[in-house]
Amino acid sequence: MDFSNKTVFITGASRGIGFEIAKKMASVGANVVIAAKTATPHPKLPGTVFSAAEEIERLGGRALPLVLDIRDENHVFEAVEKVVETFGGIDILVNNASAISLTGTLWTDMKKYDLMHQVNARGTFLTSKACLPHLLKSKNPHVLTLSPPLNLEARWFENHVAYSMAKFGMSLCTLGMAAEFKNKVAFNSLWPKTIIATAAIEFAVGNSDMLDRARKPSIMADAAYEIFKQDHVSTTGQFFIDEEVLRAANYTDFDVYKVNPSLGDHELIPDFFI
Repeated sequence: MDFSNKTVFITGASRGIGFEIAKKMASVGANVVIAAKTATPHPKLPGTVFSAAEEIERLGGRALPLVLDIRDENHVFEAVEKVVETFGGIDILVNNASAISLTGTLWTDMKKYDLMHQVNARGTFLTSKACLPHLLKSKNPHVLTLSPPLNLEARWFENHVAYSMAKFGMSLCTLGMAAEFKNKVAFNSLWPKTIIATAAIEFAVGNSDMLDRARKPSIMADAAYEIFKQDHVSTTGQFFIDEEVLRAANYTDFDVYKVNPSLGDHELIPDFFI
């Protein structure tokens, strides 16, 4: 699969997994759109759309930084048009932007509830809707949403109902749109087998020691790349797990993804939905 001059639109791409996917795709020749809300440095989270784009360009890639709040319908459509004006189209969309609050019902204020649902479920739907007219013109269009496999067992909800509802809303977009656009656009979800060491997760859980037992965001980027290499007709409606994708693609060394390579696989912390 040749990604030269293909355009990848990534939400929440100023840091973490989104940024790693951007770097990976730029390294294989794709144009990458760094779409995120962060225009100025966050006091607790690193990276802005501009610093991310500058790093990609230093590595030899082409990047378009866009300050974007995916809760704003007009801004999303304006951003899509800017991408098309700049690069001529959109071939891949990565719905990575997400808000997280791992709180129980009594400790979840409605402002936080609304944020998670507006960014996660609504934002995924809106950004997919805005990009679809252009994706439908691509030869091998993919939409990849970073959301968990659909599973309605109570254990996935009981400790953080509001967050689980918002994340599974993203997964429902994958399920429904894969059927709606069958043979036209691939819609898949990707989720990590273990927790991933990102500043956002550290900020959400408030425990930096946990990240020593995590994997690096690069495992998600490599898995995304392997999914994008697949044909959009045959590979759609799937809920992929990062390690399973890479094993199917004959990757064998998973120690390179560990934050602490000296730990055994059994010492890694499974993700919240695994």
